[in-house]
Amino acid sequence: MSSTQSVLELLAPYPPGWGGVLLTGALSTVTISLGAYAFGILIGLVGALGKLTGSRPIVIGLDLYTTAVRAIPELILIVGLYYAGTDGINRLLLAAGLPPIEINGFVAAVAVLGIVQGAYMTEVLRGAILAIPVGQIEAAKAFGMRPWVRFRRIVLPALMPNALPGLANLWMSVTKDSALIAVVGYQELALATRLAAANTKHYFVFFLAAAFLYLGITLLSNMVFRALEFRFRRGQPKSA
Repeated sequence: MSSTQSVLELLAPYPPGWGGVLLTGALSTVTISLGAYAFGILIGLVGALGKLTGSRPIVIGLDLYTTAVRAIPELILIVGLYYAGTDGINRLLLAAGLPPIEINGFVAAVAVLGIVQGAYMTEVLRGAILAIPVGQIEAAKAFGMRPWVRFRRIVLPALMPNALPGLANLWMSVTKDSALIAVVGYQELALATRLAAANTKHYFVFFLAAAFLYLGITLLSNMVFRALEFRFRRGQPKSA
């Protein structure tokens, strides 16, 4: 059997090949990343608005949150939040006289990565909001726009061009950070790669295949963010 045939058989999408396992892991990586990214954006919006318009206790609390998350390594946060969060929820349920529950691995992964992403999103969106000319917001207030209408029609379209580079970087970050979920036993691309490599002893083949899958996710993501940037920067003067 030639080496080329051997590699093709190893990466076949059906047993005894492991290609299907890798593709399933890649799909899990993208799904977890999308969920955590969306959750992070929600936290980031609330956090950014809280830092800009909230009371002093709220601002202090958000400062502690963003500082702690950005200071502590993601691996420690993920393991700590996963186990401590699960244990804390079950303790609350027991105190309320309810039976403990088993937290779904996917939900836990999205929640933990979303909390980490939210700290970075908060600062990215806060900076993007501060970059909006004050006159635009004051003009909207003068026209009597309600806060939600003002945010949707003025703030959001104006902040997106400023926020997109940071949001793109955070998306790339969460697709890589999703590999850390493997330490709590949830199978995504990194864990699927390790399982395939350990079972076949062809470590180089499978880790190289995983690298190409991550690269493919990144290239597709770049296309999406370029399209978004083109859309949100329509009508703006191009830099020389």
